[in-house]
Amino acid sequence: MAFVFPVVVPYFQVDQQGVVFNMWYLAWFDEAMSAFLASIGYPYQSMIATGVDVQLVHTELDWRGAARWGDDLVVEVSADAIGTTSFTLAFGVRVRDEPIASAKTVYVAIRTDGSGKCPVPPALRAALESSMRE
Repeated sequence: MAFVFPVVVPYFQVDQQGVVFNMWYLAWFDEAMSAFLASIGYPYQSMIATGVDVQLVHTELDWRGAARWGDDLVVEVSADAIGTTSFTLAFGVRVRDEPIASAKTVYVAIRTDGSGKCPVPPALRAALESSMRE
């Protein structure tokens, strides 16, 4: 079961074609990722407190439809893969139960002191693994 993050599309996110401008999907994914981490018991602030952050390094995003001003939509988030220094989240966007977009994003764990990438923290790994079994 994926984590569900609700979004109501505001007017300013819609372009001249009357649909949500593509960059806003990445913003929704970023907000949904933070909420997802909190939902699995690993709030983003806890990660930062340990001296670790994550950096988005790759996203693949496909559209099947469009979101429009005022739409109530959901961004579904689930853990897809966990590596040594990275993890992948899968995202799905639905409007009225119709899938309109899907994506996979790879995040790399980095040290907040600027010294580079590091292993995925054990507590984050455990939380992600636990969410994959649900």
